[in-house]
Amino acid sequence: MADIKHFDPDRALERAERLFWQHGSATTSIQAVTEATGLNRSSLYATFGGKRELYLAALRRYLSHRARPAFAGLAADGRGLAAVRDFFAGLIEVRCAGGFAGWGCMVVNAHTGPERADPEVRALLDEHHVELRDALRAALDTAGRLGQLAEGTSTEAVAEVLALLAYGVNLRSRAGADADTLRATVAAALAPLAV
Repeated sequence: MADIKHFDPDRALERAERLFWQHGSATTSIQAVTEATGLNRSSLYATFGGKRELYLAALRRYLSHRARPAFAGLAADGRGLAAVRDFFAGLIEVRCAGGFAGWGCMVVNAHTGPERADPEVRALLDEHHVELRDALRAALDTAGRLGQLAEGTSTEAVAEVLALLAYGVNLRSRAGADADTLRATVAAALAPLAV
């Protein structure tokens, strides 16, 4: 007979995700996770495994619930450069205002933390980068079809640059950069692309 859980594993994982997102894996203790989730260690370990496995599950949850929906919306948006501008505007809004202000991006935080040395974490970070770059390229390809891009623009190269710009927005917002400064930086980066 299967063990019946008396808690919602996804809700517990969401709480762990927020804790790891805000503080990183290295500085987040299992005690902090038990306090945030309201679960004891044995329940956490039985459901998710050790701290490493819990962190990986939280990072996967972040990707599936936060990053991928944003990327899918960007790639499917048929407005071209307006979609790219709105993607960055939304990113800045989330990073600089509201309940997650100053947290940066869990993925970008992992790039700068010791967890990046873990091969499974590294694979997730690389996967995220490809998905971000490809979503930006899809929007840029749409912009090209709509005649919005300056002649000779390489959507592949520009998508890579814009992915790096997104990482920069996340890092700078975590360091306390204000939204207006980030908006001005993004506007300066996007301006040369338009005809």
